[in-house]
Amino acid sequence: MKRERRNFTEEFKREAVKLVGQPGATRAGIARDLGIGPNLLGRWCRDAAGTSRSGAAGSEKVSLDEYERMRRELAKVKTERDILKKALGYFAAEPK
Repeated sequence: MKRERRNFTEEFKREAVKLVGQPGATRAGIARDLGIGPNLLGRWCRDAAGTSRSGAAGSEKVSLDEYERMRRELAKVKTERDILKKALGYFAAEPK
């Protein structure tokens, strides 16, 4: 038996998300009352907030210039970290 996919209007989704914001309302209870799954309602809430399940880093596009700048900065920070580790080892060693 094949289930037909239901389509919901944007207005319905917005109203459902508004209901989640009501004091004393639970996402599961609202989903049950609307006849939808709690995961679907959660996805609508994330979409309304502007975030996705993959996280901000996954959905954000970074330009090639920005990527190269961050790569150079990371290399610099790693070099500084390595220098500090060596200095710590030098100064932590017992004098002979």
